[in-house]
Amino acid sequence: MKPTIAPKETPRTYRVKSFGCQMNVYDGERMAEMLAERGIQPAPEGEEADLVVLNTCHIREKAAEKVYSDIGRLQKADGTKPLIAVAGCVAQAEGEEIMARAPAVSMVVGPQAYHRLPEMLDKAVAGERATDTDMPAIAKFAALPERKRVNPAAFLTVQEGCDKFCTYCVVPYTRGAEISRPYADLVTEARKLVGAGAKEITLLGQNVSAWSGEDAKGRAVGLAGLIRDLAQVDGLARIRYTTSHPADMDDALIAAHGDCDKLMPFLHLPVQAGSDRVLKAMNRSHTVESYLKLLERFRAARPDIALSGDFIVGFPGETDAEFEETLKLVDTVGYAQAFSFKYSPRPGTPAATMDGQVAKEVMDERLQRLQAALNRDQLAFNQASVGRTCEVLVERKGKHPGQWLGKSPWLQSVWFEGDVTIGDLVEVELVEAGPNSLAGKLRETVTA
Repeated sequence: MKPTIAPKETPRTYRVKSFGCQMNVYDGERMAEMLAERGIQPAPEGEEADLVVLNTCHIREKAAEKVYSDIGRLQKADGTKPLIAVAGCVAQAEGEEIMARAPAVSMVVGPQAYHRLPEMLDKAVAGERATDTDMPAIAKFAALPERKRVNPAAFLTVQEGCDKFCTYCVVPYTRGAEISRPYADLVTEARKLVGAGAKEITLLGQNVSAWSGEDAKGRAVGLAGLIRDLAQVDGLARIRYTTSHPADMDDALIAAHGDCDKLMPFLHLPVQAGSDRVLKAMNRSHTVESYLKLLERFRAARPDIALSGDFIVGFPGETDAEFEETLKLVDTVGYAQAFSFKYSPRPGTPAATMDGQVAKEVMDERLQRLQAALNRDQLAFNQASVGRTCEVLVERKGKHPGQWLGKSPWLQSVWFEGDVTIGDLVEVELVEAGPNSLAGKLRETVTA
């Protein structure tokens, strides 16, 4: 007998709440578009929605518990709840458990099956609870609606899944094996994104640098070839990509940073630790030396490139001396931006059962020291940018009248005042630097 809930009216409004990586942001946007195709409107700011989609991330510890907390908070003052769908990686990993523990949830859908959300919604309205955590390769993309209106800076998923099996990571289990979307589909979608208002496109993948395909002439191409061809799309001004793995950064991609003007001078390349022993225990295929040499090659191709990375502190067995090696690596590189986290044991991953689990208070102290060093370098990079004049893509209004916010080529947040429109590319002089953003002065030249 199928589990049931009380029948509901067809929802008139929705809210999608996405957590975690940019892949989830993209997935959340696509689910919202599917709901809009059904005539369901986004709930006005401050108002409760008839349907709430919690698009979850499973990277951090206690991610599932946070889902249950969010579900509990969705109860309205009169005791009723909206229709609730749990999507994303927590849904994939713990779908049956969510259904058992949270009777208020009507739908559980994994990241490879969310194209079936509309038909699951029909069942939920009829009073039937539904779970779909199948992992068909890339079937969902053909089922998604066309992009009609997007932000000036848009996302385009080109690759999903990962085959690297880092010992701390759940992605191979929640997103599946590496698979690349077809070249023709990506070029078509990129053109439609530009037609819908995009000036910048960020190519997304769990391991985006592993993308491969055949171009329109049947030639094998990698990510660099895709970038070069997308650069020919009229109206597309900027291209970015994330996230990469050091093992898949080839000569062609390095060269593209030097001679493809639309490819922005920014590279996010996670290293995770500064100790070769820890890297080996993580099943990372690079060493500190090979990573640094790779960065040197990118800097040689594009001297003004801004570097970003990911770090984990407190991996099982990490000693004080090995953590000091991570700080030494940070000092050597001088990151413009970076993300850093305490190690979180994820159920089912090899690292979760390793000896030498590091005490929480030790991880807390290490993370504070690491983040202090990273914040120091981010501020230094921003301060070194003062005096530059660069193009800024206007993305949204600021907090104050006449104020605008956008991104520099180096992915810095820039605010300024002036008579512009969202989507404009404007020349801005960077005049003042803070730890997280820069103040700019609008110049005469404005391009739509």
